[in-house]
Amino acid sequence: MGQQETVATSLGKAVREELDASLAEVDADLARRYPGDPGTRQPVHTVYVPADAFTAGTVRAWGDRALAALDEHAPDAASLAAVLGIPGELAEPVHERVRAKLEHEPVEDLRIDFEDGYGPRPDAEEDADAARAAALTAAACQDGTAAPYLGIRMKCLEAAVRDRGIRTLDIYLTGLMDAGGLPAGLTLTLPKASRPEQVAAMARLAEEFEKARGLPAGRIGFEIQIETPQAVLGADGTATVARMIDAAGGRATALHYGTFDYSAACGISAAHQSLDHPAADHAKAVMQAAAAGTGVRLSDGSTNVLPVGPTGQVHDAWRLHHRLVRRSLARGYYQGWDMHPGHLPTRYAAVYAFYREGLEQAAARLVAYTHRTGGDVLDEPATARALSGHLLRGLDCGALGAAETARLTGLTRADLEALAGRPGT
Repeated sequence: MGQQETVATSLGKAVREELDASLAEVDADLARRYPGDPGTRQPVHTVYVPADAFTAGTVRAWGDRALAALDEHAPDAASLAAVLGIPGELAEPVHERVRAKLEHEPVEDLRIDFEDGYGPRPDAEEDADAARAAALTAAACQDGTAAPYLGIRMKCLEAAVRDRGIRTLDIYLTGLMDAGGLPAGLTLTLPKASRPEQVAAMARLAEEFEKARGLPAGRIGFEIQIETPQAVLGADGTATVARMIDAAGGRATALHYGTFDYSAACGISAAHQSLDHPAADHAKAVMQAAAAGTGVRLSDGSTNVLPVGPTGQVHDAWRLHHRLVRRSLARGYYQGWDMHPGHLPTRYAAVYAFYREGLEQAAARLVAYTHRTGGDVLDEPATARALSGHLLRGLDCGALGAAETARLTGLTRADLEALAGRPGT
């Protein structure tokens, strides 16, 4: 072992050094553009609440209304499983976890909406609502009642509403700073971006605010909503969304698909505007390819079919929502929008069933991979990353327990993070 056998080569050291030098710029560019997964928790959904309707009790009210809907329309595990088609062996653990989630953390990500859900208002009214939103955000973060992720969706940077959007953003961030600083889970959303220049302008706003308030460079990130065809395919034929990520200068945290604005802009009639329309699938596939490796997360949009009315009507809406959430998960979109408290039971039921039904297979494949024992599937490092990522997402949202995951895999969370290529959280 101490002596290395000499083998013959034909290329000298100078060739390798020359290639290293010629590719140094490429190496640095790839490292900058594609840093990989940020290693942080990704919420399973985003709830949008109009700014004038947001109160200190919003999160708890959504949870209580969701629990009431569950009690009225699917009061036990068997009835929920029957409505949604959840396998019998998963019925109890899924139902138990859904109820616990609605009781303790009903909303994972809350966006206080100053855009479509809020609409045009007199400046004095929007100023007041922006200041009130900041105060409520700060208070909720301080008393522990805030959703893990919380922030605003401002108006877009199109000419007609640009000044208003900038002012609202400034009032909100200033209010947070004056109340003690920006919370760790702060999330900002830029809607209706159609050109990279608009994203660059948002990045400039973030940079200038950081300078004005003495914040570390890069502290403020933001999501980009993909709501126009021009955001997916530019006039020059390029994938605009990839250029938007680049224009954000490392500040883009997520891409959110806007179901109805995008569908309408494509000329799709209202009756057929849905997450599973071919036009939506095309847009989301381009978004997925553009975001791959960048650390920018993906979020699907919403359904506008609300689970309200008599039980039969609620069950129909639940089945639709459950199917769409499952479809998104299978396609690598691990987050979506929820527009009504009645969507929460089916959001969590779909998410929890997805991760639990894949638990034993993912665990077995990881055991075979880490112990090199083989099996009926030959997995490579890339697949091990995906398997570990599946389990980590399940742990983050509450679908899986740390003890059961460790028992099945023999791996700690730190082990899973290492396999997934994620920095420890």
